[in-house]
Order: sequence, then C-alpha cells, then structure tokens
Amino acid sequence: MKINIDQLSFNEDGLIPAIVQNAETGEVLTLAYMNQESLGKTIQTDETWFFSRKRQKLWNKGETSGNKQAVKNITYDCDADSLLVQVEPLGPACHTGMDSCFHNSLYKNSDISNNVFPQLITKIKERRAEPKQGSYTTYLFKEGIDKVLKKVGEEASEVIIGAKNNDKQEVIWEIADLSYHTLVLMEILDISIYDIKKELQARHIQKEGKLSE
Repeated sequence: MKINIDQLSFNEDGLIPAIVQNAETGEVLTLAYMNQESLGKTIQTDETWFFSRKRQKLWNKGETSGNKQAVKNITYDCDADSLLVQVEPLGPACHTGMDSCFHNSLYKNSDISNNVFPQLITKIKERRAEPKQGSYTTYLFKEGIDKVLKKVGEEASEVIIGAKNNDKQEVIWEIADLSYHTLVLMEILDISIYDIKKELQARHIQKEGKLSE
C-alpha cells in the first residue's frame, strides 16, 4: 500500500500534532508532535516516534523506559493538519507512571459521565492481575470460563425477557450486566475491544464493497 504523507499539512516548523489513543479502550494517552521523518519511522517500525520541540530531536517512545507503543492505526482529520495514532500501549504513557498524560482534572460537569468502558476494562484487567478478596470480578476469574459463560447466557436471556415485556429500564439494566460479563469473557480469552472493532470494520467495508458492485 502506497503511503503519501505529502498530503498532510505540517506547520511552519514542519510539525503536526499527534493525538495518541489506546486502540482498545479509546483512552487518550498523550499529545505529541511529529515531523515527516518521525512519522515515516513510525510507519516503518510500527512504534511511535515523535519530535521533541524542547530538545529539537527525534525520540522513540519507550526507548529507555521500555514503555513502547505498538501502532495499530493512523488517521488524519478533515483539514489534514493533525493525526490520531491508535496504539497498543506496552506500559504507561506518562513519565509520572500514569497510564495517560491526561490525569489532572481542570473541570468536570457532574451531569456528564466519564467514558465508563475504558475504566471498566482497566478494572477487569487489574482484578485478573491482582485478585482482591470480596471482589465479584475476582470471584468470576477464580470460578473460570464455565461460570462466566453461564452468566453471559443468563444475562442474554434476561435481555430478551425484558424486551418482550417492553420494559425499557429492565433492558438497560440487563444489557449493562451482559456487557460487563462479556468483557470479563473477552479478558479470559484475550480478546480486545480493538479486535471487535477491527472485525466490525472489516464487515462494514466488505458490505459497502458488495453494495457498490
């Protein structure tokens, strides 16, 4: 596949902002800058390379810390003057040890919920790596896949019953339960949200291709 980065609009310093996002959870990890050389090295190596405005040199994320970022996808915006780099983080993105550089709260509207899925996925992974007594998620991992499959089946049935009864609130409740247990099952089978997105995208592209034939 031919890649032409000349179509991008770099600023007067030859740089373009790159938003780095966790491909699985959707969490924004950091904002950095790339020039043509670092973008080229990112595409060539499938690892993030940036240009440091302070040090005036290229740097490879995780070169010294080991916290590299495996690149999954790169897109650019409608004005072609900024990038979205979706990655699999192999460690914290921030030099402070936090997963994301965006961990300081400036303003929060209490009526707007945070993106719960990235938080839930992170918590499920934590419970698998570090079991906690009294935790329901820890209990599920301890019981194993058969228990989780049973719960997935039960919750799917409850969704159907709620829908047949035209009970909107019940359906919302049961879909939330089904989503949670499905995420636990995905963690057991090492299936990521990125895997699901990729499959859905492939199906969509395939369908669009057939329609255009």
